[in-house]
Amino acid sequence: MKINSSRFGIIEVDKDNIIEFSKGIPAFEDFKRYVLLSEEDAPSLYWLQSVDDGDVSFILIDPFEIAEGYKPKLSEKTIRDLKIERQEDVVLLTMLIVPEDMKNMTTNLQSPIIINMKERLGKQVILIDDDYPMRFPVFSEPDGEGE
Repeated sequence: MKINSSRFGIIEVDKDNIIEFSKGIPAFEDFKRYVLLSEEDAPSLYWLQSVDDGDVSFILIDPFEIAEGYKPKLSEKTIRDLKIERQEDVVLLTMLIVPEDMKNMTTNLQSPIIINMKERLGKQVILIDDDYPMRFPVFSEPDGEGE
């Protein structure tokens, strides 16, 4: 299957790699099918590309690489909805917010994207019990800067 993506041009996607977001992503509820593309130059970065609209894509990051102690708890409903049986089948990523000045880039730790890779099911969840920020800085200032 081919997708005409505004970000990547025409990309070939195996139908078996399509991830179904049954309710879409908040503010993008009409788009329910996505593929996860890895960023070759940055192994912690990914693109979630809509199959339904080539103009819709999100840049994601592995939050465990940047947020020490990040341990979100998934609700039983999320586990059921995504048919999660084993932790090894789950990929948890967070959306990046990339401003004009890249050093001010943040990620939303409060609303991660959860994907069951085995079942090809995904969902963005809002963590209720965890106190994680919506705008967590990706780059922290090195010690001594700003003085």
